[in-house]
Amino acid sequence: MKKKQTIPELIWQFFCSVKLTVYTLILLAATSVIGTVILQNGAPQQYLKLYGQGGYNLIRILSIDDMYQAWWFLSLLIILCINIVVCSIDRLSVTWKIIFPKKVSFNADRFRKLKNKITFSGNKEISALVKDCEAVLGKSAGKIIKEETDSGVVLYAEKGRWTRIGVYVVHVSIIFLLIGALIGALFGFKASLNLDEGATSDRAFLSKERVPIKLGFSIRCNDFDVKFYDTGAPDEFKSSLTIIENGQESFTKDILVNHPLRYKGINIFQSSYGQSRSSSPESIVIEVMERSTGKVETHNMKLGEKVQLADGQSSFMLQEYEPHFDFKGNNLGQAFVGTIKDNDGKEIMVGLPLRFPTFDKMRKGKFAVAVKEVEQKYFTGLQITRDPGVWYVYIGFILMIIGCWITFFMAHQSFFIEIEKDRDKAARISLSGTTNRNAQGLKLKLNTIVKKIEGK
Repeated sequence: MKKKQTIPELIWQFFCSVKLTVYTLILLAATSVIGTVILQNGAPQQYLKLYGQGGYNLIRILSIDDMYQAWWFLSLLIILCINIVVCSIDRLSVTWKIIFPKKVSFNADRFRKLKNKITFSGNKEISALVKDCEAVLGKSAGKIIKEETDSGVVLYAEKGRWTRIGVYVVHVSIIFLLIGALIGALFGFKASLNLDEGATSDRAFLSKERVPIKLGFSIRCNDFDVKFYDTGAPDEFKSSLTIIENGQESFTKDILVNHPLRYKGINIFQSSYGQSRSSSPESIVIEVMERSTGKVETHNMKLGEKVQLADGQSSFMLQEYEPHFDFKGNNLGQAFVGTIKDNDGKEIMVGLPLRFPTFDKMRKGKFAVAVKEVEQKYFTGLQITRDPGVWYVYIGFILMIIGCWITFFMAHQSFFIEIEKDRDKAARISLSGTTNRNAQGLKLKLNTIVKKIEGK
């Protein structure tokens, strides 16, 4: 009768199953594809627009909008990790006995029946041939076991027993990668921070929840610089950042795209930029055209400044900056507001929206004012991440390379040579071998050994 299995044995058998490995990998691959197709960490409005209310509800329930940190995705990683550990332990006992046998032994009859056996004749005495074979086999494989038979002598040697552990190195590397991913998902974060030039902050906002998180130090944006192509597209943008800790400046560094600042396990990337809305532009360059003569004069002005106009009697004063300029119920965005004062003391208000430089030309009057250039303040958009599992991932990749090299380019090989008396002075030599992988490589190795023996 079949013995009834206990609950621990059933659990062990479940996690020891290769089918579980295959199914888990398929699920991880399929869900990873979903994670690349569906937008991650987007705004609710984006999902509602793309998938409707029903689709958005399903996405929220399954946390597909932040899939790589969803409980079920992390559970799949944990299951795969346990599965690999249990499978490795279950099969390691057999492999361990092969790698570290109590006594090295061989079955001569097994080698005599192998298909890759090469037989050739030697023109020396058996004793001399044995010495030649020992010398060649010793250099090719290592330690030799020598036994005498009724018809002659057999030699056995092997190398690379330890290479059978290569697959377990790969398993360990996968475990490190999974552990690194889990630690990063559970204890790391991805946040963003918009800093105006001259501003300082000691916290960022998590990308999805927009919840503030303290960094443990402050970041100050000293300066932001952006260069543009002739087409108007940004060529390069960089930020000068200073790290401040305990009230003291630690260091200052310029960061660019793909050249982050790293400090105490936190990475600060340059990700975006924009025009600052919390502070007005520093200055503005305007062009004032006298309609009757067509004469144009240029002035570089700051708020509160006043300039004399071309007729010598009128003046223009730059009075204020409005982030949201209203014109007949329409929001025209950022704008400067000024007044033209003629010789009669009459004041005319002039609106100068930055988005519409020639807006004032629609107004009738002696002068028309246009925006030529604005010294605009920017904010720098920073992406701030922390991944405490990154070192586990690095170790995993290194072990993966080592394990794959051992597994695919090295093998456990055994060599068997039998020297038998054939005629009065001649002898017959038989050479065969076994390997756990790369049979073609073993065949080439056997041919090389034959050539070396014949050349002795």
